[in-house]
Amino acid sequence: MISLVNIIKEKPLKRFTFQGLFFLTLIVGLSSFYVKHAFHTSVTELHYNAKAKSLEISIRVFTDDLQTALTKENGNKKVVLEKNDAFDALVQRYISKHFVLISPLKQRRVYSYVGKEQENDATWIYLEMPIKESLKGTSILNEVLMEAFDDQTNIVNIIYPQEKKSLLFNNHNRRLVVE
Repeated sequence: MISLVNIIKEKPLKRFTFQGLFFLTLIVGLSSFYVKHAFHTSVTELHYNAKAKSLEISIRVFTDDLQTALTKENGNKKVVLEKNDAFDALVQRYISKHFVLISPLKQRRVYSYVGKEQENDATWIYLEMPIKESLKGTSILNEVLMEAFDDQTNIVNIIYPQEKKSLLFNNHNRRLVVE
């Protein structure tokens, strides 16, 4: 029967020198500072709440990407988002400028900023909009983070009674109409 003790006796473990261990720790530690996500994507969900007769909107963005865009919006004064921070007004202003819903009658639909929360490397932004009629014919402008990243892609999932739709926004398609 083979035991762990016999395996260790037969193949002794190599010992790391202090320099080798230090070098390995340094490489692993430094590499974590430079790891960035290779894509720039946001996901937005528009979910109709029939009981409240409102559209609940949640926008998920990478926190570091949002901080980059907010820093530009803030006159290049560094923005670092933290839980319960003072940047809610800046986030609200940024989102209202870059995420717009326009009715078929060409009127801007008004929504309320509910707040934001951070989850690991993402920030969720919550909005709410009272709505009585269908979204059909509504134009959506979604330029979130597009001024910061040329490869930014924004996905909008619409969940409305009896229908689910997805729209894909990028630098070539910033405004789409819900059909």
